[in-house]
Amino acid sequence: MAISIRLARGGMKKRPFYRIVVSDSRSPRDGKFLEKLGTYNPLLPKDSAERVKLDTTRAAYWLGVGAQPTDRVARFLDAAGLRTRAAKNNPNKGEPGAKAKERLEMAAQKAAEAAEAAAAAEAEAAEAAAAAAEAAAAPVAEAPAEEAPAAEAPVEAAADEAPAAEAAADGETAE
Repeated sequence: MAISIRLARGGMKKRPFYRIVVSDSRSPRDGKFLEKLGTYNPLLPKDSAERVKLDTTRAAYWLGVGAQPTDRVARFLDAAGLRTRAAKNNPNKGEPGAKAKERLEMAAQKAAEAAEAAAAAEAEAAEAAAAAAEAAAAPVAEAPAEEAPAAEAPVEAAADEAPAAEAAADGETAE
């Protein structure tokens, strides 16, 4: 018969309380057990003496007989000094899943594209600024001959109207 030292749950809903029991490994969690070794109350603070109560002499006997403790009970036995428990190491525990990795790759790809677009926009802005600086540094070119008379015509018409307006204001008629 395979014997295990494990927790049997008691207490109310959302108020767990466990008995540390020795039982046949084939029996149900809260079913028939061979012996009660102690209690575990996870609601109490970790430094409380009442959190874990364990009969160490009986636990040592059952370990000598060949009973296998569960991981949680092995922690309690390690704290009591009855059995050494090697720390578990799972390097993949914090690693994201396949879908999360795919989302991260997509986000990195979009960020790279955005950085390229920003760099291209900055390069275009720098080229435009350089072209504007070149245009400002270059000597001013004269306007074509066709545009010069057209620009002067409104100025001459305005000059002809200005003396007439002054004469009307003085009461004289323009001749």
